[in-house]
Amino acid sequence: MTFGQASEEDVESSGNVLPVVLWHGMGDTCCFPFSLGSIKKLIETHTNGTYVRSLEIGANIVLDYESGFFIHPNKQVDYVCKQLAQDEKLTNGYNAIGFSQGGQFLRALAQRCPMPPMRTLISLGGQHQGIFGLPKCPTLKAKSCEYLSELLNYAAYEDWVQEGLVQSTYWHDPLHENTYRLKSSFLADINNELYINERYAENLNKLKKLVLVKFLNDTIVQPKESQWFEFYEPGQDQHILPLNQSKVYKNLGLDLMHERKRLQFLSVEGDHLAISTSWFLKHLVPLLLEAH
Repeated sequence: MTFGQASEEDVESSGNVLPVVLWHGMGDTCCFPFSLGSIKKLIETHTNGTYVRSLEIGANIVLDYESGFFIHPNKQVDYVCKQLAQDEKLTNGYNAIGFSQGGQFLRALAQRCPMPPMRTLISLGGQHQGIFGLPKCPTLKAKSCEYLSELLNYAAYEDWVQEGLVQSTYWHDPLHENTYRLKSSFLADINNELYINERYAENLNKLKKLVLVKFLNDTIVQPKESQWFEFYEPGQDQHILPLNQSKVYKNLGLDLMHERKRLQFLSVEGDHLAISTSWFLKHLVPLLLEAH
């Protein structure tokens, strides 16, 4: 993602604008100038310099990049929870934007780590019901992507794959739902699919707003409806079950969020994470400027 410079006349007055936390996706890092580095600057400019923290997992950029593939999400969420607790600038709360898998990682953070409080969570292309297919792998060579896809297709629920490959932890096989629920070491848990953790639903409902952004021409996330918390009906991989008919809708308290008008769905034409500066400024920056 590349964003242009903002003009001074576009800058909004920050007032009581909350800090913003960013979590990058697979094949990215906290600080590449052509991706989250430019987004960090864009947000700072249009919120009159509000504090923006782009999460770095590990002690350097290399480890941060590798974390998107090889550090289990549970370990990442625990690490970030501790990091944010030590950040005094976030004491009164923060808004968050997750990019691709960073979207479900931030949701896990909201559910497991309510302090400091997350207020608005914006998920850009997050796979909240998982994936069943990985046709493309950002920044990976073709052979590496093919190997990754083969692992997911044939061994995703093996313990060593679950422990060593991030994408396997949100691999959701609708043809083998019971295996998924029993063997998924991350997604099935945060979606309350193995057993009901009432604390997850309670903490998620502490959000003032959960904003789910779906990319209508996505060629990376399969199915793309997972970005709106929808997925294949169990037992097949063709028909998408509407959110309000899925178990997760009630088990995770999304029905209550919907009733309270805290659940917002946005869509954008384009491939995965392909958003323009103008769209970002029109649809997302106002959410960051809302009073809390």
